[in-house]
Amino acid sequence: MHDNTTASSQLRSLSSSLHSVLLDLHKHTYPHVPNPPQCKKRASVALVLRVRPTYSHRLNRSSLPRNDTNLPVTDQLDNFFSQSWVQNGDPEVLFIKRASRVGDRWTGHVALPGGKRDPEDADDRAAAIREASEEVGLDLTTDDCIYVGNLPERVVTSSWGSVPLMVLCPYVFLLTGCDSPVLELQPDEVASTHWVSLNVLLSPSSRTVEHVDMTQRLASIGGLMARLASRTMMGYMQFSAIRLSPTESLQDVTNLKRSIATAPSATWLQKRKSMLCGSQHGSIQPPPLLLWGLTLGILADFLDMLPPHTAVQLWNYPNFTALDLRLLVNALTYQLRKRNMHQVRFGARPRPSDTAIDGETAALPVEVQEKGEDDRNKVGIGGLGVGRYYGTSDKSPDGSAYAVGIMLRGYYQRIRVALYIFVAWRVAMGSVAAFVVWRYLRQRLTR
Repeated sequence: MHDNTTASSQLRSLSSSLHSVLLDLHKHTYPHVPNPPQCKKRASVALVLRVRPTYSHRLNRSSLPRNDTNLPVTDQLDNFFSQSWVQNGDPEVLFIKRASRVGDRWTGHVALPGGKRDPEDADDRAAAIREASEEVGLDLTTDDCIYVGNLPERVVTSSWGSVPLMVLCPYVFLLTGCDSPVLELQPDEVASTHWVSLNVLLSPSSRTVEHVDMTQRLASIGGLMARLASRTMMGYMQFSAIRLSPTESLQDVTNLKRSIATAPSATWLQKRKSMLCGSQHGSIQPPPLLLWGLTLGILADFLDMLPPHTAVQLWNYPNFTALDLRLLVNALTYQLRKRNMHQVRFGARPRPSDTAIDGETAALPVEVQEKGEDDRNKVGIGGLGVGRYYGTSDKSPDGSAYAVGIMLRGYYQRIRVALYIFVAWRVAMGSVAAFVVWRYLRQRLTR
């Protein structure tokens, strides 16, 4: 009984906090970000929220009041959150898992519904509405959907260079119905949809890392051998991620059959492990559903507005899996990370933003560029740079518009130095080892 009371209290607190955040987002919209030079593409995504009723606060659906779209948005939000089932409900976010497609930068990634803006779209928000309708069959223009506002726009660049790809524009929508909307998945775009509780997204226990092969592009430069050699030396990169536990999922039948047909058979080792663990013979556990990269960057803006306001503290610096390189990066960045974290905790702190990065792209926070500082969209190793652009965002007193932007100051320059030292160290040690082996073999042959 005590556990149920505690859970109900937490949900009520989260619902109240969500109400305040949505009111603030509506009253204080983020500025429009123009396209960088020679980059015309724009894309929009929809952060769709709903509240799932709990068992202990079921409601009579016939008496559910309709949302009055003639009222101001603030009044619509007040009316919605004044209902008992909403105050005690579980707020959730809609995610999609993109279908696997050759040549797609975000193939198989967990994302928000959205896509590129078309010429016929009236504006960036219209693009988000159209994409949600096309990808998952969700109409965001009905009376039971409230458009709340936007989140900070980002410049998305290629990960290995400073080439701007597009401007990414996130928009927030709230569904006021108590029933799950009927979704129709576009099989070429979406493999599955997942409703995930905000409590999961906010929980420290859901935090994990995603391992990414950052040497994949070396195959086109130095071939497969260069890629294998680089991976052997550096290992993989680790990025912050959230392990998702959906309350409701919908799998596209076409993609499900395709994944079953192309799924690799279990190896002898996997079969042996399954037998020892008592699981079904030969079964392979599906990979966890991870939120990371660009979408995590968008969600971090939103999550840090909600209690316990720890999205930035739970964020981890990108690093490598190779132990010696990892230790070298930690050693070279220790003082810098300590100083930057101190500025975030005790300096003037605007709304934070988790700079979004993954194996293919980097989403950069937008800052006002000082005249004469021509380093717009500067990108570091693997697209890990923070970058700047001549945007219209207000500049904060400490010179950064985002908390993670402060945390990342100078970090990637240190990573670059660490990589230079690491490669020199590995080459030197390899040369010494080769020389020792050569001397040993030479002595054996001359005896």
